[in-house]
Amino acid sequence: MITLLVVVLLPMQMSANEEAGKGHGEELNIPEIVLEHLSDDYEWHVATYEGKHISIPLPVIVRSENTGQWHFCTKHSLPETFFINHEQHGKIYEKMTDGSVVRPLDLSITKAVAQIWIVVIVLISVFLYCAKWYKTRNEKSNAPKGFVGVMEMLVMTINDDLIKSTVGEKHYKQYAPYLLTVFFFIFTTNLIGLLPIFPGGANVTGNINVTLFLAVCTMLAINLFGNKEYWKEIFWPDVPLFLKAYPVPIMPVIELFGVFTKPFALMIRLFANMMAGHAVILSFTCVIFLGWSMGVGFGLGLNLFSIIMLLFMNALELLVAFVQAYVFTMLSAVFIGLAHKEHHEG
Repeated sequence: MITLLVVVLLPMQMSANEEAGKGHGEELNIPEIVLEHLSDDYEWHVATYEGKHISIPLPVIVRSENTGQWHFCTKHSLPETFFINHEQHGKIYEKMTDGSVVRPLDLSITKAVAQIWIVVIVLISVFLYCAKWYKTRNEKSNAPKGFVGVMEMLVMTINDDLIKSTVGEKHYKQYAPYLLTVFFFIFTTNLIGLLPIFPGGANVTGNINVTLFLAVCTMLAINLFGNKEYWKEIFWPDVPLFLKAYPVPIMPVIELFGVFTKPFALMIRLFANMMAGHAVILSFTCVIFLGWSMGVGFGLGLNLFSIIMLLFMNALELLVAFVQAYVFTMLSAVFIGLAHKEHHEG
């Protein structure tokens, strides 16, 4: 409990210091602060000390639309024609010779990208460590214990109780690697995202671009490998003729629309739930220095309330980190299983 309290209070103190550096008497804009912390960036902010920001610079890689030249720099050393457009989610834009403003080709390593790389390194390290244990064990070895035992239990639970039972025994093996990868990627990303300081704190699964990519991968797995019975159910379902052909093919249109709504639901569900959790935690953090701006009495009362709610929300987010990974994997497995229907004679 003490460790958890320290972990929660540390980002509070950094946020309070950051707000203090903006000057006294300035009105606190909580929505702006929350959105700023949830957005992606070209540097990794660690803390603010005596009004100075301590950040880890990330490589900026952009191609000029004016000259066609590539530029390798950091956020604070951009060429003269480039600038950070805060009205467009803090992305890099370029001023053209005719006075117009365009978005250049941007291959920069942003905070979200760096966080994904960290997650990939963590996952590779974990599974190589587990693989090494299985490779070196012999027939007399006992069942795995400790960390390896926990990982085996988690893998077997997802593989046997979720993937195998949902996709079906006939086809589950070809999809198990993808679904297990998706589960552990989302789960690990959510856990690291709860850390208030480097190497955590990035809002990766709360970034709609990331959830869109995961949803597209599931959509491709469904539609590229679906059997003929799956496509028959879409374009020529077993319903009365007037519903699928005359005068308007109502059912085929609805079923074809469902091909795109399924991955859309996956994308929005994960994005909205994770972003909302981070937004609530940041909002309760802002309540602390909002209370102090209203006076000592309000400050003490709101501090106690905020700390209790932050402890509760962080504990809840630990559960949500697992639940959202599990739900995304389960729904993906359900949709994949539906793409492998077997024909049954009436």
